[in-house]
Amino acid sequence: MSALDTAGTYRLGDRTVRRIGYGAMQLAGPNAFGPPRDRSAALGGLRAAIASGVDHIDTSDYYGPHITNELIREALHPYPADLMLVTKVGAKRGVDGSWNPAASADELRGAVHHNLRRLGLETLELVNFRLMLDESLPAEGSVEEPLAVLDALRQEGLIRNIGISNATPAQVREARRLIEIACVQNKFNLAHRGDEALIAELAADGIAYVPFYPLSGFSDQQTAVLDEIAAGLGATPMQVALAWLLQHSPNILLIPGTSSIAHLKQNLAVAGFVLPAEAVALLDGIATG
Repeated sequence: MSALDTAGTYRLGDRTVRRIGYGAMQLAGPNAFGPPRDRSAALGGLRAAIASGVDHIDTSDYYGPHITNELIREALHPYPADLMLVTKVGAKRGVDGSWNPAASADELRGAVHHNLRRLGLETLELVNFRLMLDESLPAEGSVEEPLAVLDALRQEGLIRNIGISNATPAQVREARRLIEIACVQNKFNLAHRGDEALIAELAADGIAYVPFYPLSGFSDQQTAVLDEIAAGLGATPMQVALAWLLQHSPNILLIPGTSSIAHLKQNLAVAGFVLPAEAVALLDGIATG
């Protein structure tokens, strides 16, 4: 049995995965732009993740751009039968590394084909439509047109499951009225809990929620509380933040990213953590909403 099995599994689209996966974003250069500082270390980290039991990798062709998908293919192709590769579309990178929307029908179709080609796949297991809006406060707006494009690609056999990312609760509900949604990937952590009601709503229907930025946006006071709790438990702040997410709701799937094998091992070790009730109470008290 893999150590990751102690954290349990959850449904992700039409598959079941372990609740701790791996985010590939940090395999590229700073700000997910350009090549990695150490290509061999990046390849080694991917292989170590699979060897440790990871069966869910989150990536996108706009990381790099193209870098993480090329690394994943070089390190892991042909892929293990149980590996679920999840990618995102809806953005493109400027020559200066900027993040720009790319949600027209042609751009979305092109992005799906780019992901297929660089990953060496005939079908993408799960594609998240990523709204390129402010990550702290996404703006409202209909998602019908881009999801219709992705649904058509699903009917063509190029996509198996569709998710949505950086979306408001209203956009998630609209998406669910239009098509079957496999997961929601939004910003959520100890200090930013605006999606509490949405997570519970999704959990009631067996839909995965995948939080990003588990340590982003903390105030100095919140960071001090987290550091104190981590020191008392003999853990790192990241481990405590991940463990809190894992215990917070059964439909939360983690995708911590790193280019370091040492940090990878620390992240995966969270599968065996059980935060004591007093620590959870203290952590629950540092939310800002």
